[in-house]
Amino acid sequence: MKSIDRYLARLIAVPLISTLLIAAMLLVLDRMLRLFEFVATEGGPVSVVWRMLANLLPEYLGLGIPIGLLLGIMLAFRRLATTSELDVMRGVGMSYGRLLRVPFMYALVLAALNLAIVGYIQPYARFQYERLRFELRSGALGASIKVGEFTHFGKDMTLRIERSREEGRQLSGIFVHAETKSGSSYSANAERGQFLATDDPDVIIFRLTNGTLVNDAPGYRTPRVLTFTSHDLPIDLPKFETFRARGGRNLERTLPELVRTGSDPAASEELRDTSRAEFHFRIAEVATMLLLPLLAVALGVPPKRSSSALGIFLGIVMIVSYHKINQYAADIGGLGRIDPLIALWVPFAIFASLIVWMYYTLAHVPGGQPIGALERVFAKLAKAVTRWLPGRRKAAA
Repeated sequence: MKSIDRYLARLIAVPLISTLLIAAMLLVLDRMLRLFEFVATEGGPVSVVWRMLANLLPEYLGLGIPIGLLLGIMLAFRRLATTSELDVMRGVGMSYGRLLRVPFMYALVLAALNLAIVGYIQPYARFQYERLRFELRSGALGASIKVGEFTHFGKDMTLRIERSREEGRQLSGIFVHAETKSGSSYSANAERGQFLATDDPDVIIFRLTNGTLVNDAPGYRTPRVLTFTSHDLPIDLPKFETFRARGGRNLERTLPELVRTGSDPAASEELRDTSRAEFHFRIAEVATMLLLPLLAVALGVPPKRSSSALGIFLGIVMIVSYHKINQYAADIGGLGRIDPLIALWVPFAIFASLIVWMYYTLAHVPGGQPIGALERVFAKLAKAVTRWLPGRRKAAA
C-alpha cells in the first residue's frame, strides 16, 4: 500500500470508529434504561440486563456499520477538500477512481462483516434475547421477592416479607398463606425466616422462627392454631414453561434457513413470502454498503470556496430514508402484495442510479457539483437568516 493509501486509511478510520462507537453507545444507553425498568418491574436479577444488552449488540452493529462507513469516508474527503489536499492530488493526476481504492477496501471488509452479523450472528443473538425476556417474565431466572409486597408462588401460595437483610439471607415480618389440593389451607406469621435448599431441585424449605400457624381443613370445626419456635415449611417451586425453538420468527432465521423456508413447497404461502422478503431485505442492505463510497465522495466534497456541511446532513438523511423504504418494501413483500424480489430491488436500482449519477457529475463533469443547486439555496437562506436576526434584535430594542 502506498503512502497516499495509508494516509487515506488513517483519515477514514478515525471518524468511522468514532461514529460506530458513539452510535452503539447511544443505542445501548437508550435501551439500557428501558431494560433496567423492565427487569425491576419483573423482579429479576440485575445481571440479566447485561446479558440482554450483549445480545442486542449485533443488531446495533448492523445498523451502525453502514452509517459509520458513510461518515468515515465523507469526513475524510471533506477534510481533503477543505484543506486543498484534494486539489493537489487531482493536480498530480490522481482520479477519483484511484482515490476510492481505499474506501472500497473498507466497504468490502465491512460489508462482509455486516453480512456475517445480519446473516448468522444476529439471528442467534435475537433468539437469546427473546428467550431471556420469556424467562424473566415467567420467573425462570429467579425472580426476587419484593419486600413489602405480596408475592405469589404459583396459584396456591402467597408470601409477604416486611424486611430483608444480608442480601435476603435474613428475613423478618413474614406472612404465608397456602392452600392444598385436598381443600385445606394454612396461614402463618413469624418473626424471622430463611430459605434453605434441599436435595430436590423443585422444592425449597422456608424455615420460620417464633410464629403462629393456623391450619384449616374441611373436616375441622374450628381452625387449629399452633405456636412454634421453629417450623419448616416446604415450598414447591413453580413449573416453568419451556421456551419455543429458534426460528419461530424470521428475524431468528439465518440466511440459508430463510432460503430453505422461502422455497419450501410444504410451507404456507405467507411463511414463504415473509421469508423471501426478509432474505432480500438483508441482502439489499448489505449490497447498499458497496455504493456508500460513491455517495460519500459525491456529498463529502463541498463546492469551491464553501465550507457548508449540507452534504453530510443530506447523506445521513438519504441512507436513513432508504433504510425505512426498504423496511416498508419488506413488509409489503411479506404480505404478498408485491413479489419481494421486485419490492426490494427496484428501490435499490433507483437508489444506485441516483448515487452513480451524483458521483459521475462530481468526477467527470467539469465543475460539476451534484448538490450545487441545494448548496446555493442553502447559502441564500443562511444569508437571509443572518440579515433577519439583527433586524429582529433592533426592533426588540
